[in-house]
Amino acid sequence: MECGTGLDGHAIEIEERPVRRIDRSQAHLMETYRKKAKHYDITSRFYPVPGYPQRAQRRGAVGALGLRAGDSVIDIACGTGLNFPLIEAMIGPTGRIIGVDLTDAMLAQAQDRIETNGWSNITLVHADAADFDFPSEVDAVLSTYALTQVPECAEVIEHAAAALSAGGRCVVLDLKIPDNTPRWLTQLGITTVGRFGSLEEWSLRRPWDAIREAMQEEMADLSWTELFFGTAFLAAGSRRPRTVDRDPATDESRAVPARRDGRSGGWAESA
Repeated sequence: MECGTGLDGHAIEIEERPVRRIDRSQAHLMETYRKKAKHYDITSRFYPVPGYPQRAQRRGAVGALGLRAGDSVIDIACGTGLNFPLIEAMIGPTGRIIGVDLTDAMLAQAQDRIETNGWSNITLVHADAADFDFPSEVDAVLSTYALTQVPECAEVIEHAAAALSAGGRCVVLDLKIPDNTPRWLTQLGITTVGRFGSLEEWSLRRPWDAIREAMQEEMADLSWTELFFGTAFLAAGSRRPRTVDRDPATDESRAVPARRDGRSGGWAESA
């Protein structure tokens, strides 16, 4: 566990969590972010292309969490902590943020941000999103411009849903390829933007579809909004209500997720 000291004298800790074996694409992604970390706050203003409204989209994503003072928030793949000021403004000093990221250099920049602002209610965790052990009964889970790069993105959504408190919210903001985009145009975009991580593999894998399906499965009142001509999406939902069922084998009560149609034992078909 690495530690630093904030401006108010509180210890700032970066917790180290076990990371599963890193594959080639993840290793390349980590190395890319390590190189970008020092100047990421500046270069991200031009991500994915100059003029893209990513800061406005971030504000919309945090707003969709419906946060209140004192809430607890997990920021998955938090990077340098660009979302922290927006979250802090809503939860205040009595709230709590846990920032999780796979890249140590990005977390080092996040720690600098925490120290500069004198925040004492943020914990940083060095871990793969897919391996992160979510604490229970959190009020909100957020991920911005990152989850589509996690091969196990659907698994992360499942874990996030299980961690939410009653009425807790999960919001994912990320990039996608607009529907019905011709293959030649997709290839042109890949060539123009460059092979960041594995952009071609990302476009073929279509992780935004997996995220949407997982959130339809795990969340209630899911909203899916396409942004900026379909180049991004904002997905938001609440934890499904749990009902109590009795296990006939043990005669013990167990929690069972409620169906969308109000019955237990599985989900109703979503519209």
